[in-house]
Amino acid sequence: MKRILFLQACAAALCLAVSSSGLAQGYPSKPVRLVVPFPAGGATDLFARTLGQKMSEKLGAQLIIDNKPGAGGAIGSDYAAKAQPDGYTLLLATSSTHSIGPSINKLPYDVVRDFTPIAHVGDAPSIMLVPNDSPAKTVREWIDYAKKNPGKLNYASSGNGTIVQLTAELFKSQAGVFVTHIPYKGTALAIPDLISGKVDVLFDSLPTGMPHVRNGRLRALGVTSLKRSPLAPELPPIADTLPGFESNTWFGLYGPKGLPADVVTRVNTAANEALSDPEVRDKLARLGIEPATSTPAQLATLVAQDAAKWKKIIIDRKIVAD
Repeated sequence: MKRILFLQACAAALCLAVSSSGLAQGYPSKPVRLVVPFPAGGATDLFARTLGQKMSEKLGAQLIIDNKPGAGGAIGSDYAAKAQPDGYTLLLATSSTHSIGPSINKLPYDVVRDFTPIAHVGDAPSIMLVPNDSPAKTVREWIDYAKKNPGKLNYASSGNGTIVQLTAELFKSQAGVFVTHIPYKGTALAIPDLISGKVDVLFDSLPTGMPHVRNGRLRALGVTSLKRSPLAPELPPIADTLPGFESNTWFGLYGPKGLPADVVTRVNTAANEALSDPEVRDKLARLGIEPATSTPAQLATLVAQDAAKWKKIIIDRKIVAD
């Protein structure tokens, strides 16, 4: 009886392996759904459509963008996590859904257990903005200015628990300064107050912040990436003043847990090839996004490190969501 059960188990495993192999060899045989957990027209959506168009060519099947916004990205992410692991439902995740969300919200999914990492596909750095009449012209001068005026300066954010607030709190932590938080319902609403000097500093996304710098309405002191960004090469990294300082919104492709390895490789290759295309890179540059290529393991490592960094800031600074 034990021998029969053993042989049955082996047969079942063999059938599963053959089935998975057959799935991967014929993949994709129909359109692939790419879930975007944010509204149409936003940065994540525009990135998905730019990447998806070229990935469709590389995969040989249409990549359909499916916007499922809500709950800070949790609704779309949960939908993707619960999809069949056949490669026909993928997710474009971000720092908000997989690095920040787990530490600040109760989520219906586990970002490690319930997903299969596929590829790190892009990064969007932020810039440190101050009014034109600010006495600081460099990051070091701003830190010195803040230390001389403890509790008198403030910073704007797009709301509690957002990457904008966390970036500012990371800056405060590393610089050793005390600056008051003023949350807004989006950075666009904070810009007028920053220009007028009612707000002292804002860490805004590069594509939305740089136009105000280039038209002379605001001053940029630095970029939040570790190296100079090709999207604004004139700005020094804040890390030149605060070693190791980094805050990027990353974008990553995921599938549900249990996605066959051959399917992961197929999608990863298509994504990396699409991101190497000059036309795609040019379009992403206009969105303020730096393309990235990676293995699934490199994405998993990036997210684990990013999540640990933000979890510490959230706990230490007692940050709660709106």
